[in-house]
Amino acid sequence: MPRFQDILLLVGQLNYTWTNTESLLIYLIAGLAKVDKETAIVIFLTLNTTRARIDLVERLAKMRKTPAARRREILDITAELTQQGKLRNKYNHCIYSFDETGANGSTQLMRIFDAKDEIRYGKIEELNDAELARVTQSIDEIGKINKRIWKVVKENAFPF
Repeated sequence: MPRFQDILLLVGQLNYTWTNTESLLIYLIAGLAKVDKETAIVIFLTLNTTRARIDLVERLAKMRKTPAARRREILDITAELTQQGKLRNKYNHCIYSFDETGANGSTQLMRIFDAKDEIRYGKIEELNDAELARVTQSIDEIGKINKRIWKVVKENAFPF
């Protein structure tokens, strides 16, 4: 199988794992805001970015009524989710390039970097074995975050 197919499969798995895990924020919103699941879904869908959804969960967790141990656990989870989101964002906001055989690939970031007196854009990075290992590791880490969210939901009897 050409390498580009391996990469596309990994990026697809990364996106699936991410989306599945991000949707679990619904249950954290429901439990922390003390609303039913349907209300939490409406809130979740109204916030149209991951950052906004994580911000809401973090703010709800930081409220005085949230027990300290629960607050720490949820804030640790959202910090890890935010960290893993960086790699996911990279692969969702880049252009992929492969040679004619599909064996050698690279990404070109679609982001502008403003310096003092110039701009830079389109940072190119090779898609090598180390990078594929990073994506695989991220998928594993997001899976662990998923399990941690479920643990919090069940231990605290949040609606699900």
